[in-house]
Amino acid sequence: MTREESDTAIAAGAAARLSAEPVPTVRMPAPPSQHVVALMIWIAVTPTLLAINLLLGPLMAEIPVIPRTVITVTIAVPIVIYGIMPLLHKLRRRWVKTRSS
Repeated sequence: MTREESDTAIAAGAAARLSAEPVPTVRMPAPPSQHVVALMIWIAVTPTLLAINLLLGPLMAEIPVIPRTVITVTIAVPIVIYGIMPLLHKLRRRWVKTRSS
């Protein structure tokens, strides 16, 4: 195959891909409003902090308030960000999808 034939084949392949029918897109729900995000954060943070304080409160009773707060936040933030918030976003998407159907 010559260089010219190779270039022609490449151009023909590109043209075929460009002229192909468009792939159907999945319509995603609109992002949540600030108020919905605030509510979701409250729903995630409040029980998480309550559980941490109930479970670790007696163990951290003698620790001064600032280090105790740093320890609590260090435990709570990953739980909320990587565990609870993705679940709440998934539940919200499902709820919005069922309401729009």
